[in-house]
Amino acid sequence: MTSIVRTTSIVRTTSIVRTTSIIGLDIGGTKTAILEATLEPGAAQLPILQRREILTHAQDPFPITFERVCVEINAVLAEAKRNGRTPSALSVSIGGPLKIEEGIILRTNHLPNWENVRLKDVLTERYGVPCYIEHDGNAGALAEFYFGAGRGAQNVIFLTAGTGLGAGLIFNGKIYRGTTDAAGEVGHIRIAEDGPVEYAKAGSWEGYASGSGMVKLARMRQPGRWPDSLTTRDLIQQALAGDADALAVVHESGVNLGKGLAVLVDVLNPEVIVLGSLAVALGDLWLEPAREVVRREAIGILADACRIVPSALGPKIGDVAAFMAAYTRLIS
Repeated sequence: MTSIVRTTSIVRTTSIVRTTSIIGLDIGGTKTAILEATLEPGAAQLPILQRREILTHAQDPFPITFERVCVEINAVLAEAKRNGRTPSALSVSIGGPLKIEEGIILRTNHLPNWENVRLKDVLTERYGVPCYIEHDGNAGALAEFYFGAGRGAQNVIFLTAGTGLGAGLIFNGKIYRGTTDAAGEVGHIRIAEDGPVEYAKAGSWEGYASGSGMVKLARMRQPGRWPDSLTTRDLIQQALAGDADALAVVHESGVNLGKGLAVLVDVLNPEVIVLGSLAVALGDLWLEPAREVVRREAIGILADACRIVPSALGPKIGDVAAFMAAYTRLIS
């Protein structure tokens, strides 16, 4: 049998007890991916065998969404069985706050009707295999640490930078979860007296430096310019096409991204800060204004020691992150 190691310590030279297949779930406010991967000792990449995706429908109650997800899990399991595999665990990446070891979702900003959901228990009961849950920020940090831009570093911060803004923190090669498993809720930090409302308050870092916040910022700064149907994808596409109004929003967002990054650099002294979705899509249009603020506001020696880069896993990071809850427990 696979030996499960319950630890927050990360061992860089991994040795999987045996090559095994597991099911990974990446549950976000917009979409949910259901995947199967093989965990191979020392692999430079995570071999993903199959992938399915559905819309999450964030406003739906948990029981409705759970049954839709189970339909997809069943399809992945059926395909695995046809190919002679029996997945031995379930792994979930999802936003918090969470009780990670218990696998309880206390609440999540982007799934408003999921509260005190015992996700680990219901999945284990349904499928009869071990289930492991991880905060999506932590899972993203682990994915980059093992397989992406954080390889070779010991002090890594990962920022989700997607619909919302959360962080995963790795210090001295160990994931840091905090006293109540809630470390990394950086989007809640207030960086301005006014601004887009996220976390039920104006001026939060998430309000300026997330996908949903960026859309709100566009409407706030340029009333009447953008339709009610405006999405983050629309805004990004306009900016990449050179639209002056969209570029102004991206630049302001990047400047405010930098204000928060400068605080992280000064307080935590990381080697690398890796940013997810928005940074991958916008690149230096968003990151260079942020880097300039960090160079100006952070302590010089600390700023010089820290790389600020987009995810090396790019759009695949959520897929890799889906497996990290199990991956870190199936290594010695």
